[in-house]
Amino acid sequence: MAFNASQDPRTDLRERMYIPELLRGLAITTKHFFRNMFGTRDPNPQVVDRTGMNLMTTVEYPEEKPIYPEGYRGLHRLVPREDGKPRCVACYMCATICPAQCIYIEAGEYEREATDSESAVIEKYPTQFVIDELRCIVCGLCVEACPKDAIRMDTYMHTPSEYNRQNFVYDIPKLLKGPAVSHPSDPWNKRESSTEPHHVHKEAHTRIGEGHEGHDAHGHAKQLGAGHGHAKAGAGHAVVTQQGPIQVTKFIK
Repeated sequence: MAFNASQDPRTDLRERMYIPELLRGLAITTKHFFRNMFGTRDPNPQVVDRTGMNLMTTVEYPEEKPIYPEGYRGLHRLVPREDGKPRCVACYMCATICPAQCIYIEAGEYEREATDSESAVIEKYPTQFVIDELRCIVCGLCVEACPKDAIRMDTYMHTPSEYNRQNFVYDIPKLLKGPAVSHPSDPWNKRESSTEPHHVHKEAHTRIGEGHEGHDAHGHAKQLGAGHGHAKAGAGHAVVTQQGPIQVTKFIK
């Protein structure tokens, strides 16, 4: 039965001594203590879904570890290529988009006499790639901005504790980890060297300016002057460039 407090505590001896409420509070605390001490504990990682007598929701780490969601962003890692080198091409996009300015990159150039095909088709690589994990706000923008899938946050690891601040600055040896990643769109999977390909680059749409020379349906050259740049080309038209004629299917303004 609930205890109804009087309007004037000075006239009630029980309220002035606090004994009833003190004993009631001790009884509630003792009941929870013995129930959590001797009751069966549910080890469900989802603490809000635990059942049983023991209602403790504390995660007993490291024996119990919470399950991270699929989109959890852990520590950064540099993704390696199949030859063990980082996929990074030192484009500075991650360092530019980082709102905390915690990424520092220094770029170097591969030698033109590089023997491996991966290094021959790209120009730059990071000589230094440093991330200050203390300044990182775990926004994931660096992962979204990277055009080469060279940096990920899929380690599912917290930043470990260190004894000094310098150990929180991760360089390439600490960041380069995990399985190698390869994509069909990687330039080293398309050609073996950085030399210009033999085929002529073709595009479905092109822009015709003043003074460009085209060909009519009979193959005769004609001059496209001012006012003719908006004309549509029929089938078989071509545009003459330094690399030769390029077949054009449509002209745009």
